[in-house]
Amino acid sequence: MRNLVLIAHNLRSAHNVGSLLRTAEGLGVGKVYLSGYSPYPLSANDERLPHLARKIDRQIQKTALGAEKFVDWRHEPDVTKLITGLRDKGFTIAALEQAPGAIKLPDFKPSDRIALIVGREVEGIEPEILELCDLALEIPMLGRKESFNVAQAAAMALYHCRFAG
Repeated sequence: MRNLVLIAHNLRSAHNVGSLLRTAEGLGVGKVYLSGYSPYPLSANDERLPHLARKIDRQIQKTALGAEKFVDWRHEPDVTKLITGLRDKGFTIAALEQAPGAIKLPDFKPSDRIALIVGREVEGIEPEILELCDLALEIPMLGRKESFNVAQAAAMALYHCRFAG
């Protein structure tokens, strides 16, 4: 079975984080890293102000529906260190982003160890983070809109990475 990791970097929406955790649980993602300023569930030894941590946790729970209790997740402020560490463990770092040279998702043949990174809801993954990735994946759009919501896009890409031949 393929080893999948998800990195959610600099997301603003706790609801998107909850949705990502629920999707990760359903698709057997090995670990979810919430990096940068992405919100994250309440944790032991949480350093955030208690009332803010509880508020964010409640927002995540609305869409995670308990998945945050079953998914192995970690808050990792330094995404550069995280990407380097995953690459050292043999992961291919794949950015889900519309970028020059991006591979269309249906054409992508995943390796055994994939770390998928998704980024900011409106602006996408920062250029300096894209440069750290091994490749970029793009979901072909058929309608008039230019992109999908980050949680839906991640669900499509993770599903493909889990089940593609």
